[in-house]
Amino acid sequence: MFLYLNKNFLKAKTKQNFILLSITKQQYFMKKVLFFFLIILTHRSLIVAQTPVYLDENQPMEKRIEDALSRMTLEEKVAMCHAQSKFSSPGVPRLGIPENWMTDGPHGIRPEVAWDKWYQADWTNDSCIAFPALTCLAATWNTDMALLYGKSIGEEARYRNKNVLLGPGVNIYRTPLNGRNFEYMGEDPFLASRMVVPYVKGVQSNGVAACVKHFALNNQETERHNINVVVDDRALYEIYLPAFKAAVQKGNAWAIMGAYNKYKNQWCCHNQYLLNDILRGEWDFDGVVVSDWGGVHDTMQAIYNGLDMEFGTWTDGMSKSKTGGYNQYYLADSFLEKLRTGQVPVCELDKKVRNVLRLIYRTTMNSKRPWGAFGTEEHALAGRKIAAEGIVLLKNQDNVLPLITEKLKRILVVGDNAVRMMTVGGGSSSLKAKYEISPLDGIRKRVGDNIQVVYARGYRGPELKSYNGVLARQIPDDHRSDEELLKEACDEAKLADVIIFIGGLNKAERQDCESHDRRDLGLPYNQDELIIELCKANKNIVFVNISGNAVAMPWVKQVPAILQAWYSGTEAGNAIASILFGDVNPSGKLPFTFFEKLEDIGAHKLGDYPGINKEQTYRESIYVGYRWSDKENIKPLFSFGHGLSYTTFEYGEVKVDTCEMTKDEQITFTIEITNTGEEDGYETVQLYISDKKSSLPRPVKELKGFSKVFLKSGSSQSVTFTIDKESLSYFDDVQHKWIAEAGEFEALIGSSSTDIRSKINFYLQ
Repeated sequence: MFLYLNKNFLKAKTKQNFILLSITKQQYFMKKVLFFFLIILTHRSLIVAQTPVYLDENQPMEKRIEDALSRMTLEEKVAMCHAQSKFSSPGVPRLGIPENWMTDGPHGIRPEVAWDKWYQADWTNDSCIAFPALTCLAATWNTDMALLYGKSIGEEARYRNKNVLLGPGVNIYRTPLNGRNFEYMGEDPFLASRMVVPYVKGVQSNGVAACVKHFALNNQETERHNINVVVDDRALYEIYLPAFKAAVQKGNAWAIMGAYNKYKNQWCCHNQYLLNDILRGEWDFDGVVVSDWGGVHDTMQAIYNGLDMEFGTWTDGMSKSKTGGYNQYYLADSFLEKLRTGQVPVCELDKKVRNVLRLIYRTTMNSKRPWGAFGTEEHALAGRKIAAEGIVLLKNQDNVLPLITEKLKRILVVGDNAVRMMTVGGGSSSLKAKYEISPLDGIRKRVGDNIQVVYARGYRGPELKSYNGVLARQIPDDHRSDEELLKEACDEAKLADVIIFIGGLNKAERQDCESHDRRDLGLPYNQDELIIELCKANKNIVFVNISGNAVAMPWVKQVPAILQAWYSGTEAGNAIASILFGDVNPSGKLPFTFFEKLEDIGAHKLGDYPGINKEQTYRESIYVGYRWSDKENIKPLFSFGHGLSYTTFEYGEVKVDTCEMTKDEQITFTIEITNTGEEDGYETVQLYISDKKSSLPRPVKELKGFSKVFLKSGSSQSVTFTIDKESLSYFDDVQHKWIAEAGEFEALIGSSSTDIRSKINFYLQ
């Protein structure tokens, strides 16, 4: 047919006969081009008509997976199970199956690194928007903010062509010494479960997999590669697993990352009980299991105990960039040899490759996923909104806050954290941010030139010039002694109308930083002494604590106003200033308890932290955070769920639609909330449930619902909570199932775990 078209292309039909056209060479060339273009179109249509199943998006995904699997060689399959560079794993170029590219989160997209080194790749277009730490997100108690966060960071990952975001983290806040708590969502499994689901959905709406981490029981950094966690099944199922379960079953997470530590004497990255029995068996997870970087230790366990993709193993390929080093991974040549010799059946390999292919089809081979966006003003403003909503007003004696600019002439800002970069450092979440507004800059920008803003460093944190090749903004050299810094701050305090102390922790080693835990609960660098001396010089002081962890506050009665400001990302300074000066009414609530001292915390009171002979027993069991303080009748420094506002809220009496429910029914509670102050604002109404009598010991109360409502001054709104038997259940470790035991329960509604405003009893038949 093509030959016929070619011969007759230059002929035309007249009324008399066919004659050969007289044409120029140029006309002949143009017609030839047109002719071949027609051939290409025809050929393309034939190809489309014969598209292999594995490339055809109209075919069911599982059918495509099986077709692709049948076309792959043994070597190609094995290659997909381990890294080929620091953050990528191979596809199958021969079949058009793309590579997988991971990026660290969960607070921003990591800058590009060299193929075989941790050093920067020196790109000039990989500066991201830094979002607030996940403790800040959890402190919003707002699932809409979690969705906005996930969608925004997912867009950044998609634009950079990453198909897996290594986050979010949902490990439970067991001890305030954990150096990585700032990456997680607090102490309560219900709160973390509610917040993680929209985050995951937001990320994955961009065709980027959320890789929820670290599964499981990664609650400390000390000896994290060696510690074996001993925990009873009740604590495992009631405290440490619910957020992961919610991410899988309600968020439909496409990836899970294993933890470094051991459980049942098996490393969590290849753990039979966690990955096969629970994740795959009980929860029906169909995504991919990714190792943490360097978390794999044994080939046979990696083959049989649920791991799909191995990254970061500490072979020569990682530490010395030896050629072919990635082939030394446990799931590389060692795996291939066992397959070739028949020691391991190919079906074990195929299980892994199916999961990897499913990941690829959901991400890089989904032609309908959006393009994403990177480093945009929209993302920066989203981060600022989340940061401002997560800042917690812990104390506001005599309404010191908000600061009224008309009454101020001179503001003294004190503290190393007022100028220190917080997006650089802290471990794998360190970022190369497009910009970062410091608290000092945010305050100066907000008040303008009409108010004098004086800065005194007051204390000196460690020097930070760069981290993982990212340069930090340099604090000018200051060779003065600690005594001289303190004296300067106190002298300036006497002249100021108000002191804003920007202190807390930072991202240095043994503070809020991966790999090491904090040494104690107190503030570093003699900040306590400085605060006490400043209070003597000027009682009008506001303490802004920047941290991802609770800190001790021995001076708490002397300081009239305290803000918990977290690590707030790119727009940190502007977010903090907006709260200080009343542009935003604070609405954050604590996602974990602030205890006065370590001895008040179960993990420390019972003496096992950080472990004995590389074994850590969770002797406090289910009594973590407020569950422990309730049980032991300990008054915390600041309670779980606590957070003040610039307005006030009045709670009515809780009402219930029925006093009795069966195990197949639901029950609804209603309470009216009124804004009795002069400012519009948000209030987070919290529902706790207490089992008045049970066969097994239970916490005094447990969070089972929350609702964040906006109320204009003087207005009211009814808030409803509907629960079912799941909210009343405990995990019976003998029967290995959840039990909703008949009997009397109590619903408690309040503004925090210790500020209960109304109660009502009800019964489960």
